[in-house]
Amino acid sequence: MEQFRQQLAARLAPYMEKPAEEVRSMMETPPNPAWGDVAIPCFTLAKVKRQAPAKIAAALAGEIDLLGLADKVEAVGGYLNITFDSSLVAREIISGLTREGVDYGNAKIGQDKKVVIDFSSPNIAKPFGIGHLRTTVIGHSLSRIYAELGYDVVRVNHIGDWGTQFGKLIVAYTLYGEGDSLVQDGVEKLFRLYVKFHQEAEANFALEVEAREWFRRLEGGDPVARRYWELFKEVSLEEFKRVYQVLGIEFDYILGESFYEPYLAPTIQEIADKGLAVLSDGALIVDLESFGMPPCLLKKSDGATLYATRDLAAALYRDRLYHPELLLYVVGQEQTLVFRQLAAVLKLMGEPAGDKVEHVSFGLFKFPEGRMSTRRGNIIFLEDVLQRSIEMAAAIIEAKNPELQDKAEIARQVGVGAIVFGDLRHGRIKDVTFDWDEILNFDGETGPYLQYTHARASAVLRKAEGSTGGELSDFALTDEYALPLIKLLGEFAPTVAKAAAFFEPSVVARYVLDLAQEFNRFYHNCRIIGSDEKVEGTRLAIVLATKTILARGLYLLGLAAVERM
Repeated sequence: MEQFRQQLAARLAPYMEKPAEEVRSMMETPPNPAWGDVAIPCFTLAKVKRQAPAKIAAALAGEIDLLGLADKVEAVGGYLNITFDSSLVAREIISGLTREGVDYGNAKIGQDKKVVIDFSSPNIAKPFGIGHLRTTVIGHSLSRIYAELGYDVVRVNHIGDWGTQFGKLIVAYTLYGEGDSLVQDGVEKLFRLYVKFHQEAEANFALEVEAREWFRRLEGGDPVARRYWELFKEVSLEEFKRVYQVLGIEFDYILGESFYEPYLAPTIQEIADKGLAVLSDGALIVDLESFGMPPCLLKKSDGATLYATRDLAAALYRDRLYHPELLLYVVGQEQTLVFRQLAAVLKLMGEPAGDKVEHVSFGLFKFPEGRMSTRRGNIIFLEDVLQRSIEMAAAIIEAKNPELQDKAEIARQVGVGAIVFGDLRHGRIKDVTFDWDEILNFDGETGPYLQYTHARASAVLRKAEGSTGGELSDFALTDEYALPLIKLLGEFAPTVAKAAAFFEPSVVARYVLDLAQEFNRFYHNCRIIGSDEKVEGTRLAIVLATKTILARGLYLLGLAAVERM
């Protein structure tokens, strides 16, 4: 649809005495489709023309010539409402989608550009909990959305694998682990050991002293400390790998905080050389008062570095290596100040990275009390949630379609898709409340509903045996059920661009829900197979276009496009 808006802007520009780009920026989508495809408010023109907006809109409606582009032009209050030529629009969109598929309308605005996306970032020796779901699926979806626009996407998993907690864990493992190989439930055991350390340390401060000594040895490269650390990492990464495989997520780089240790001293020195580092009560800081923020702490008074130091080193490393357009950090909103400080310090350093840092924040994941049965202590393991969802999907499939082939794989796709879409359909900044009954509903605004709709379109095409060619029928393209669906199909490319601009996968999620609803309305009201040959071919072309776009939308969100359900 965007090409028609651009053409309209060019045609209207002389009448409105404005550049076409400005006319395009004024366009709105009417809240009621019956009012037209485009609404242009004339209120900003009132000051220039010294006339009432309604009078300006009426005058424009009477004088503009949109022959061959619009069916209807009318003034409604202070708005100029325009309805495009239905046959022109429908033919162009269906022909374009038939010819180009998902690339139709995609300007590939990211061509020859890079974007680095930092997401997921679980901590070594801690469970991959449900709290990590949001960063993981939002970051994964954004990586696909940016790639769809032509960007070269660098997917980075910044693992938490450094810090004083490893000294504590080594102490706990040597005292209470009894040499366990950690082959079975390794991460859970490590987590319990870590909890036990803190319980024991409350009454025995010597444990804290011993933990600091072990971390000092680790930082110094002590081979015994390193062996323990490597064991904890290996066990944790193996569990993370299992979860990522279930979700279908891959990374270009899985780099722990430890990777940036060699870069810390040079980074601090660089900041100091630029006159930005000052001592405050023995600690090394960067004063950010000019930005209205508290200082950024680079080193504690005991010389220890912090997360902020490693984030600065990582940002400089990534920017200098990849030269990206953006450095995206998909991290919870509680870290907002951290990333504001990161950008501020980089700007004070005169680094281009300062203007590239974008904190893609998100709300919390919540569970109704008493509704979650996969708790282990006070942690909800993501792997357990996914497995339960798969089992529930398998039970539903068994009840609805026991003869279905590949039931186990389809149950996995549906179960995982339900969890992923249950998150992404919400605006990322909102808190998400998890509800099993809602998330696996085949009729509601859910992943299974979308996958079922895709399977329905696939079934129609299988039955038709690929008969989608031939001349298009105006009647079939412009009826009251086909036309809204076709216009929505034409919005796919601009929807993807909008999702990237706002770092918001829910824009795509809302789009595919609307598309599924429009398709099901079309499916229930229009006879597809068995109608007049020309009409049948046209309607099958509409089904194929819908299946193509719906499948791509699901892919961008991280869901499988199921062929049969």
